[in-house]
Amino acid sequence: MRALAFFLVATAAFAQPGDGPKFIVADLHPNPHSSIPAVRGPFFGDGRYEMRFATLVDLIHTAYGVDSERIYGGPSWVEYDRYDVIAIAPKGSTAESRKLMLQSLLADRFGLKLHSDSKPLPAYKLTAAKNNKLQEPSGSESHCDFKIERRPEGPPITNSEGKQEIEMPILSYSCKGTTMAAFANTLTTAPAVNLDNKMVVDQTDLPGSFDFTLRYTPNFQLPPGMTIKGDSMPIFDALEKQLGLKLELTTAPLPVITLDAANEKPTENSPEAAKSFPPEPTEFDVAEIKPSPGGAQGRGGQPEIKNGRVIVPGITLQSLAQLAWDLAPNQDIVGAPKWLNQDRFDLIAKAPDGVALGDLTPTNNRSFPINLDALRPMIRSLLMQRFKMQVHMEDRPTSTYVLTAVKPKLLKADANGRTKWTEGPAADGKDPRKSNPVLGRLVTCHNMSMAQFAKLLQEIAPGYIRNDVIDATGLEGNWDFTFNFSAAGQGQGGGGRGDGPAGTPGGADSASDPTGALSLLDALPKQLGLKLDMQKRPLPVLVVDHVEQKPTDN
Repeated sequence: MRALAFFLVATAAFAQPGDGPKFIVADLHPNPHSSIPAVRGPFFGDGRYEMRFATLVDLIHTAYGVDSERIYGGPSWVEYDRYDVIAIAPKGSTAESRKLMLQSLLADRFGLKLHSDSKPLPAYKLTAAKNNKLQEPSGSESHCDFKIERRPEGPPITNSEGKQEIEMPILSYSCKGTTMAAFANTLTTAPAVNLDNKMVVDQTDLPGSFDFTLRYTPNFQLPPGMTIKGDSMPIFDALEKQLGLKLELTTAPLPVITLDAANEKPTENSPEAAKSFPPEPTEFDVAEIKPSPGGAQGRGGQPEIKNGRVIVPGITLQSLAQLAWDLAPNQDIVGAPKWLNQDRFDLIAKAPDGVALGDLTPTNNRSFPINLDALRPMIRSLLMQRFKMQVHMEDRPTSTYVLTAVKPKLLKADANGRTKWTEGPAADGKDPRKSNPVLGRLVTCHNMSMAQFAKLLQEIAPGYIRNDVIDATGLEGNWDFTFNFSAAGQGQGGGGRGDGPAGTPGGADSASDPTGALSLLDALPKQLGLKLDMQKRPLPVLVVDHVEQKPTDN
């Protein structure tokens, strides 16, 4: 059902991609740098539509509602180059009509051409035992509801063996009057079910609809030295034991879309575009900021948009400053008092009309839910007014990494392949994480130059790399390679912020680590014949000239 629906929608959409509804005006331009290397948006508010730091694949994913993993073909840059889209939609536009507008924009500005197709892809098949435990429907209603039956009580505890124990939440997925085809369709997106974005194909051969309840625990990798307290019910075991259903890997013909043509440089913005987007507001209409009830011991909560207000609970001033001046989340601020990264505050603010604040039409689970770019100038004004904060940017000697080649172990790439990195095994399917779960990061790079790899290392391993990496390998051309390492801080020595060379805190030498952990700094020379060396070079930093600990009254 899901595959057929996608195929029909895609075929209709591709027929005349440039003839549908259009934005009134649009600004589309490259964005080569971001402190948060991930697509943001789409955001919409008062007619203003925004997407930031999006690849062409992200834009196609948003415009056509198809998983990024099912967008095939196209030139090498479609998952590497990044763009911003700022547009004005006609009055009365809907989420669906704005998708059509984005389709028209991509066709007009990139010369985008694509078609629907089908390819045999890895998938899960859902089968049923003869003695399955499904029940006949008790009524005419048809729906599925999710709830958390048990939440963990408090943080992990240390047991008598010295190991930390964590209690897993129990999740409940209750369905009434649901067919197996519909259930298979929803399994991919069920909460805390990790199927690596693979589609589930119904092969139960069970006609009709059923009532059933599935109880399971989330599937995620535990840190080394931690065990599960009580029962664990992974989704695969829960399906088989509770419902008599089984999930198995298979290959199935699934719908995809193929890129036939696209121009790397979009056509120029119209003269009207420059006049149509006034400078973004620099101040909130109203803002309340006050110390969090937990103070320095409290924890930050998830920012959200609620009733037109921005709500940011339990945030430090350092985090607000990093956001306001577009710094990387782990980038230091020079001259900051200790309390800047200790005291926590609650912020509730209302932005002026015309600001696209929230992700009101989420289509990408990698996207950020709040338009941080629009909030930056407002937060800067807030900090300067309420905390009397005065800062300036200045180049200072900063420790950074240089990538060099020792004995390279890289494969020449197919020049027609896409430039990208993915989390997971290469084409050979080898996954060392299964035998040693503490090696939780498995990164595969495709058709990538060393200059591109150096640029992306901060995105790939932010716990280790804090600044841009300099490519000094001298290696020309593009390469395919896979490497495997432990998340920062998982080795016996902890650390993991990438502040120093291997063998020091932040780059712990984990060759003989009893936990089996392997740091990024050790993995690169062992597996790829590449090395990260530390050096000092001038880099821009934010310097705090003055800040007051207590904000002025609301």
